[in-house]
Amino acid sequence: MLPAMELLLIRHALPVRIDEGDGPADPDLSDDGHEQAAALATWLLDEGLDAIWSSPMRRARQTAAPIEEATGLTASIDDDLKEFDADESHYIPMEELKGTDDPRWQELIERLGAPEQYAFRDLAAAAVERIVEAHPGERVAVVCHGGVVNAYLSTILGIDRPLFFEPTYTSISRVMASSRGHRSLVSVNEIPHVPHLRRERRG
Repeated sequence: MLPAMELLLIRHALPVRIDEGDGPADPDLSDDGHEQAAALATWLLDEGLDAIWSSPMRRARQTAAPIEEATGLTASIDDDLKEFDADESHYIPMEELKGTDDPRWQELIERLGAPEQYAFRDLAAAAVERIVEAHPGERVAVVCHGGVVNAYLSTILGIDRPLFFEPTYTSISRVMASSRGHRSLVSVNEIPHVPHLRRERRG
């Protein structure tokens, strides 16, 4: 029997803010985001990754790029790893909107509680499961979004809320997946490679 597959679910690094655009917002990483992505890639060198998967969105692809360069692996893309707000004309990090009087914050809260979030969860979780099944016994990094990380973890934990925690930028959440279908959560929100973000969260 093959050993359990190890899944590293990684939220993208910090993107730039887009207040409003002509079409769906798909921001690049900020300067800080590029530094976070580089630190993540260096940290992952000792992991012995067998494969990388990524959302098609720029912030995820640009986070995956340094990992590809460091490991010599080429990331595979799955469209179903996109974030739930992929069609919005703006992108403002939730951390910036949170607790403000910006009407988009209330819109986001309402959207997070809407029934369509469950459809998003099912789609995203199914995409992650396809990756698990494609890599038995391997260690695989999936660079995606906070919503996707929440979707998969809430599914395997049996949590009714599709979005139940706030992953930090470039954080790693680990799952062990056995060939018999067992899924075990090992860790949530690891950020040893960006310790300043840990201090910011405490502040």
